[in-house]
Amino acid sequence: MSREDERSESSERASGEERPASDAEVREIRTDGGDEVEIPEVTHVSGSGVPIRGNDIDTDQIIPARFMKVVTFDGLGEFAFFDVRFDDDDNPKDHPMNEDRFQDSSVMVVNSNFGCGSSREHAPQALMRWGIDAIIGESFAEIFAGNCLALGIPTVTADSETIQDLQDWVDENPDGEIDIDVEAEEVTYGDTTIDVTVDDAQRKALVEGVWDTTALMKSNAGEVRKKAAELPYVEDAAIPEAE
Repeated sequence: MSREDERSESSERASGEERPASDAEVREIRTDGGDEVEIPEVTHVSGSGVPIRGNDIDTDQIIPARFMKVVTFDGLGEFAFFDVRFDDDDNPKDHPMNEDRFQDSSVMVVNSNFGCGSSREHAPQALMRWGIDAIIGESFAEIFAGNCLALGIPTVTADSETIQDLQDWVDENPDGEIDIDVEAEEVTYGDTTIDVTVDDAQRKALVEGVWDTTALMKSNAGEVRKKAAELPYVEDAAIPEAE
């Protein structure tokens, strides 16, 4: 699985923007009257890790509200965890995401109830734009996990002891590879393979390449127009023109 530019490829194709072809396996979807779109099938995610320790880390910590006054999500990555990474004078604090050894990390390892608080989708958007492709933790707030799924970011879980061991290993091996097998629900690092849990609906959507709802709606534009025309309360002028 690639980083932000390749992972968001399907959404941008749906909007008509062209991107370079990625190495990701893709599912081609086309329905009568719709446009063909390609959605990456997220079966594996690999990369080095970054440990973020602490329970109940909420979305306001992940992306402070003052950085949400944007029209698009572009540039949010630099503000991820801003208030716990920098002081009032913007001087760096002691935080894993400020350490050179974790700057190329793409797998975040967290603890319990990660992503709680408000439902802001800016939180996973900021993490994705910082470079995160997957998150392994003890548990996740339901809406946060759903917002991650909409970006193709797996949120997989394991028990507290297993997560602590993985965080310790990442600390000792900042360049070490972590491989997440979404379909088999396994994580491999070093010489260790652990069982993890991926929500059934999330696993199905990722593995079958149907997680990008924007692309799915675009591919089903013909059916959307057809259904709208059948509804007596939808005026003809409100039905979008076929492209």
